[in-house]
Amino acid sequence: MKKTVRLTLAVVMILGASQLFAQKFGRINTQEIIMAMPETKEMQTNMDAYGKDLQDNLETITVEFNQKLADYQKNYETLSDAVRQLREKELQELRNRSQEFEQIAQQDFQKKQQELLAPIIEKAKNAIDKVSSENGYLAVFDISTGSLAYYNEANLTDIAPLVRKELGITETDATTK
Repeated sequence: MKKTVRLTLAVVMILGASQLFAQKFGRINTQEIIMAMPETKEMQTNMDAYGKDLQDNLETITVEFNQKLADYQKNYETLSDAVRQLREKELQELRNRSQEFEQIAQQDFQKKQQELLAPIIEKAKNAIDKVSSENGYLAVFDISTGSLAYYNEANLTDIAPLVRKELGITETDATTK
């Protein structure tokens, strides 16, 4: 009888250990994948054109400012005080407009980049999820961000109740906060 119990216990332990070792973990560099996608190259081409358009507009404002400044400096001695003040005010407004445009252009550029990048990231994530699930990975770590790129929810156990117990947090403590 003792031998049967020991043998059964040994078989259960071996099967349990093999189940533990059968879990598959993977790693991926999501940034590398995204950069290799054709959609990213197309996005970069679009962003280059968008950035050039913004830069051209900024240069137009800068050229206008420089022309008006050169004219002001050239004719400074011949201008009356009222005209000088008017031109100085005009130059200051143009400088402010240029700075404001530059800030807005940077924000627009970043917004456009995020807008174009979001579907690319989503496509990569969906591919990672599909490949990970189809190949039986329990978890896939993204080495570019140091986070999980995929995990199989069904095979994971939420240990929060155990941690709450360890910390002495009761269900009423958790729900009252």
